[in-house]
Amino acid sequence: MSDQIHEQNILQLESQAFERQRKQFWTLQITGWLAYSLIVFFAIVHPQFGDPAFNLTGQLFNLAVETLSGFTLSYLQWILIRKIVHLPLRQTLSLSFLSAAALGLIYNVIKLGSYKVIVYQQQWNHEWSMLEFGGWLMFSLTTMFVWTAIFFIMLYNTKLQKEHEMLLRAQTSAKDAQLQMLRYQLNPHFMFNTMNAISTLIYKAENDKANDMLDKLCEFLRYSLDKNAKPQTTLSKELELLNIYLACEKIRFGERLQVDTNVEPSVLSCRLPSMLLQPLVENSIKYAIEPRKADGKIKISAQPENKQLVIQVEDNGYGQTHKVNKGFGIGMSNTKARLDAMFNGQYTIEMLENKQKGTSVIIKMPCEKD
Repeated sequence: MSDQIHEQNILQLESQAFERQRKQFWTLQITGWLAYSLIVFFAIVHPQFGDPAFNLTGQLFNLAVETLSGFTLSYLQWILIRKIVHLPLRQTLSLSFLSAAALGLIYNVIKLGSYKVIVYQQQWNHEWSMLEFGGWLMFSLTTMFVWTAIFFIMLYNTKLQKEHEMLLRAQTSAKDAQLQMLRYQLNPHFMFNTMNAISTLIYKAENDKANDMLDKLCEFLRYSLDKNAKPQTTLSKELELLNIYLACEKIRFGERLQVDTNVEPSVLSCRLPSMLLQPLVENSIKYAIEPRKADGKIKISAQPENKQLVIQVEDNGYGQTHKVNKGFGIGMSNTKARLDAMFNGQYTIEMLENKQKGTSVIIKMPCEKD
C-alpha cells in the first residue's frame, strides 16, 4: 500500500512538473515571437514609411508569415529537444544545433521566398544571389540557435531538477531505513530487560504484579507497532508511548519511582526519532531508581529555545561515572546515531553529572513541526 502511495506521489510530482514546463514554454514562445515581430517592424518595416514604393499591406502580411513560420519551426525544435534531452550531453548538444542549422536554413528559404512573393509579387526564387541569401541566412540561423539554446537550458535544467529530487528521495529513504534499523536495535534490549523484570516478579511470587506488567508490556508493543511503526514521530506520540512504558515500570517499583513531566504545549508537534526518550528513561530507572530503596525521581522536560526543541531527562541517581561503567553508553550511542541520521549533525547531546543530584541528559534539536 505504501509503495502504491509513493508511486502515486511520484506521478503527481511529474505531472505538476510537466504542467509547469508546458506553461513556461508557451509563455516564452508567444512572448518571444511577439517581441521578434515588433523588433523586425521597428528595425526594418518602419524606416521604409517614407518610400513612395513602400507596400505597407504586403510588408505587414509578410511579417505575419515570417513570424508564424518561425513560431512553427521553433515549436518543432522544442519537440525534438524534448525527445533527445535524456541522451548524453555531447550527443544532445550536437543533435540540437545540427537541427537548429537545418531549421534555420528552411526558415531562411521561407522568409526570402515569402518576401519575393508577397511584397514584390515575384516568383519565390526570383534572382536570388549568394550575397542576398547569405545576408538573410545569418539572421535566420542566429534566430534558431537562440531558441535552441533557450529550450536546451530550460529542458536540461528540468532534467537536473528531477535527478536532484530523485537523489533527495533516495537519501530520505536511506535515512528512514537507517532510523528504523537503529530503532529495531532497541527492541531486543528493551524486551530482555522487561522480561527479566517479569521473571524476577514471578520468582518472588508476586504473580499479580507480573501479570499486570505483562499486560502493560503487550500494550506497549501493540502501541509501538500499530501507531508508531514509522522511524519518526511527534513528541506528543512519543510521550504517549513513554507513559505506557512508565506504567509498566511503576508496577515493579511502586512508590519508589516518581516521574515529573514538564512539557511546553507548543513543542508537542515537533518531530523526533521514535523511541528517543524510552532508552534514556530506561537507563535512569536501571541505574538511578533500582539501586535506591526510596525517593527515586526522574524529571522529563521539553521546552522551545530559539526555534529548537530542548529535551532534558534528569534523575537523582549516582552520577555519570556509575552509569558509564554499567553500560549506559549503549543507549546513548544509539540515541546519538538516530539523532545524527535524522538531523545530519544539527543537534547537541550532553550528560551533566552531579553526585548529589544525579545525571541530566540534555538534547537540543531542530523543532520541525509535523
